[in-house]
Amino acid sequence: LELGGGGAAAGPGPGPGPSLGRGGLEVLQHTVGSLLSSYGWYILLAAVAVYLLVQKVSRSLAARPSGPGAAAAAEEPDVVVRRQEALAAARLRMQEELNAQAERYKEKQKQLEEEKRRQKIAMWESMQEGKSYKGNLKLNQQEAESGAASTSAVPKSKPNKKPLRGGGYNPLSGEGGGTCSWRPGRRGPSAGG
Repeated sequence: LELGGGGAAAGPGPGPGPSLGRGGLEVLQHTVGSLLSSYGWYILLAAVAVYLLVQKVSRSLAARPSGPGAAAAAEEPDVVVRRQEALAAARLRMQEELNAQAERYKEKQKQLEEEKRRQKIAMWESMQEGKSYKGNLKLNQQEAESGAASTSAVPKSKPNKKPLRGGGYNPLSGEGGGTCSWRPGRRGPSAGG
């Protein structure tokens, strides 16, 4: 059976006629059936991919403005200029605040370094005199406390406290500890249920 031949069976005209014979229809069904059985899943997946691609393109075209520069033309130029000026002013304000904070931080760092330098000088001088630097610090703190105590009404006296444990207490010996004592656990298999 010839489908595309130029013989008399093909009929008059440039291509196959509108009425294919019963044999031509069966050949077409057989060809389409074998094609679907071999590549059916691939054809189905390709059709789904094409459908999703068409949907995505249509959404992006619908979201896009109608003409180029339509968004810029929608806003008035003086509104855009005012918005840009306000943005520039806000940036300038924020930069000034940041500069002020940086200056305060630098001043604080300078003060801390100056204080450390003074402490080192005081330590060096006390070491030259043969005194302990720690002792010098304690004396300075006591002077500050005495100055604060003189401003308060009555200094508080500390009552005599007795020690919490007796003098013969040794935690390693297990004696003198009162009622608390440690005993090892029972040997053997554990009781389970």
